[in-house]
Amino acid sequence: MKLAHIALVTAAMAACCVGLRAFQRVAEYGFAGDESPANVKAEFYWSRLAYPVNTASLEEFGGFGHRGYWGFSAWSRDYPKADRQFLIAMHRLTRIDGRPIEQVVTLDSDEIFNYPWIYAVQVQMWSFNDAEAKRLREYLLKGGFLMVDDFHGTEDWENFMNGMRQVLPDRPVEDLQSGDEIFHTLYDVDDKMQIPGEQWIRTGHTYEKDGYQPKWRAIRDDKGRIMVAICHNMHLGDAWEWADDPNYPEPFASMAFRVGLDYILYGMTH
Repeated sequence: MKLAHIALVTAAMAACCVGLRAFQRVAEYGFAGDESPANVKAEFYWSRLAYPVNTASLEEFGGFGHRGYWGFSAWSRDYPKADRQFLIAMHRLTRIDGRPIEQVVTLDSDEIFNYPWIYAVQVQMWSFNDAEAKRLREYLLKGGFLMVDDFHGTEDWENFMNGMRQVLPDRPVEDLQSGDEIFHTLYDVDDKMQIPGEQWIRTGHTYEKDGYQPKWRAIRDDKGRIMVAICHNMHLGDAWEWADDPNYPEPFASMAFRVGLDYILYGMTH
């Protein structure tokens, strides 16, 4: 009986792992056969950054993960539903010719230079070696655009900046103002609220950890172009993912979509 019970538990755990892996591979990481939607040519590609995880931060995920790109990791939070729902909104609300599914890009090759707009989450967890930091720096200085989201509070900010200082050690971070061009490319987003994750449904709190105030920030290049758009103490990805849930407030989801579309139009035109 004990052996049978152990076998049953093992089989159940294996099934869960296969299910998780299948879910995370649903977008085929942007690499698939010639007939896959991943290979449709378009003027815009939604690209999510898969980064190596700082192993010191793995306790946040219960010890799961490793310093590698694939597998259960912080970069894949809300993936792929948030990405897919954002692309649906983009196709409905704009004339951007975007590929219908997302892809994942990494810093282990020059492939990232083919995709000038990338999105990254849980960036307090990221970790770069010298080659990865150099490649991301070159990507940004050559015209690439990075949007970071879903990290909260003082400690997350410091961990994020540890990685960012490797990439852009001499670039200051500034607070964006409502009049900045990036908030007026498609929609005029003047009165911005804190956009919470789905925990709002359970707690009614818009904040996580000690991230009580939303921070809309940026890093610019020498010409004033925003290279890195920083959404700190917010979780736009959850707003996109949970937009179809009647318990998640529409004002949060609507603003998250408007901000994301403004950032994409800015990145495509600058």
